[in-house]
Amino acid sequence: MLRSAILLPALCATTLHAAAQQLPADTVKGLIRDLSRELALKHPGFYRYHTPAYFARYTDSLTATVTGPLSELETFRKLKPFIAQIGCLHTELQLSDATRAAMAQRPVLFPMQLYFKGRKAYVLRNLSGNKAIVPGSEVLSINGRSIPQILDVLLPSIAADGFNQTLKYRSLFYFFPLQYCRMVEVTEQYTVQISHQGKASTHKIKGALTKDIATPGFMMPPDFSKPLELSIHQATAVLSIHTFADSDLKEYDQDFKLFMVSAFADLKDKGVQHLIIDLRNNTGGSDGNAVFLAGYFFDKPYRYWNRIEVTETIARQITGEAEQYYNKPVQEGNRWLWQKAKVVNDFDYYEEQQPALSPFRGKVYVLTNGFTMSSSADLAAVLKYNKKAVFIGEETGGGFQGNNSGMMPESEMRPSGLVVTIPLQKYYTAVDSTLYAGKGTVPDYPVTYSPQELINGKDKEMAVAENLIRKPSK
Repeated sequence: MLRSAILLPALCATTLHAAAQQLPADTVKGLIRDLSRELALKHPGFYRYHTPAYFARYTDSLTATVTGPLSELETFRKLKPFIAQIGCLHTELQLSDATRAAMAQRPVLFPMQLYFKGRKAYVLRNLSGNKAIVPGSEVLSINGRSIPQILDVLLPSIAADGFNQTLKYRSLFYFFPLQYCRMVEVTEQYTVQISHQGKASTHKIKGALTKDIATPGFMMPPDFSKPLELSIHQATAVLSIHTFADSDLKEYDQDFKLFMVSAFADLKDKGVQHLIIDLRNNTGGSDGNAVFLAGYFFDKPYRYWNRIEVTETIARQITGEAEQYYNKPVQEGNRWLWQKAKVVNDFDYYEEQQPALSPFRGKVYVLTNGFTMSSSADLAAVLKYNKKAVFIGEETGGGFQGNNSGMMPESEMRPSGLVVTIPLQKYYTAVDSTLYAGKGTVPDYPVTYSPQELINGKDKEMAVAENLIRKPSK
């Protein structure tokens, strides 16, 4: 999605700032009220899943919990669940650069990759150096806190579209060490209670630096040869799309549209009848690329988005320099409709879209998980609604009915040092508004894993797709 640094002033006028300072209770309460007011005025999806009355009660309740001075980190822990309540994966809250840098210099990360299944956690990778902790073991508690108690803190702090849970659990899978120290405690020593083959044991382990535990796909970006990959075997092809972001593609010297033109020409020349599209861990990118791909699965004009909305506050800010780039939003009743821009084409796709000149005629299978987000989730929703593919895996982390994104300016919440990102456009995908309310695209064939299957490196989603191709359902 397009990012922009315009249209959002700092939340507070005061210029005081020191990462380590204690903020008086009244200052923290003011930050909560200021943030709530800014979100109501500028976030078009603030009330997408909850009513104004709900957020008024939530704000009052949260403010009442502030009874004394708080540090930046303590303030962050108050506000992070508030941000997540919006149900918008693009609304972010970050610690200041100074605080993050200070934490990164200390060995405070929990040195294991955990797999959370329901209310339980299992060791997938043990990076602590303690060989007595065997992968596959269940983690019962960390520093005296049970796993359910930890989940009760972490899950409400992770932002996802609507009421989605698959994104939250996948986020824990990849980033639990970071989330634990930011939301629960900062410590260099861990006491872990483990259960293996029915026997409980307790172990003391040391915290780690990021460089000590990060591996591709855990605490760092995944490792793949190219962002776009196509393999063809007889009448079946696998198209792996790891990103829709042009910036990522450029690093690998790939052009999305050129790659797809070539790929679909190959599919036609080689008589491919079954196409597996892998969108797992595709967190989004350019809407234009996602729309371009969608066109290959339609043989007549179709709709991708229904409309894009902004708040009245943002609509009225399209003046002066901003008006040189963007057209003025149009008021329709009590909503403001965002229009195509004058300079960029990022907002063009609420109009009727044309199919590709040579659409794919075979059967399509799409693999998704909780990290199928943003433009990737929009594509999944459009294909699902129009019955253009069979979906396998997990519910997408991005919403079926749309998201809030577009221009996403950052603003420093002075004097705390915290930085909030507020998306300014509210997108509605061209789907039935009564389907999957508050959810992502739900798979036709849900896939779950046992800890041992993950340890063994099984790819169950791909196996399901291959089995459907071999034994098509009646």
